[in-house]
Amino acid sequence: MGFSQKIKEFIAPIDDDEVLELEEEEAVSISEYEAPKSKVVNKMSADTKMVLFEPRSFDEAEEVARRLKENRAAVVNLHKLQREYAQRTIDFLTGVVFALDGTIQKIGHNVILCTPKTINVNGEINLDASEED
Repeated sequence: MGFSQKIKEFIAPIDDDEVLELEEEEAVSISEYEAPKSKVVNKMSADTKMVLFEPRSFDEAEEVARRLKENRAAVVNLHKLQREYAQRTIDFLTGVVFALDGTIQKIGHNVILCTPKTINVNGEINLDASEED
């Protein structure tokens, strides 16, 4: 024990009762919620994909949700769905996008773009035909 260590121990002694020893497994295992969050945004990887959907039934909305959970953007063309099923699909996907902190945008008549939080969309599409430049 060096001189400086003796001084530190004299000024702030450490009791043996205060030292908490963890087993090696406990010390290493940190859940994803306890891990520090990085504020650096990851650049999009080369395998980031956009998936196009043209559902013919409400049941196919679940497949869109799976792709969003895989951090993929989805363009959904609702032209083939009846009006009530198209509205149910939009409501369902709005909930999915909300849960993933993503965004949902109307990009055409009965066409929507759903993106997870990891994909940014810049710009807007003006759907009002009367406001042409």
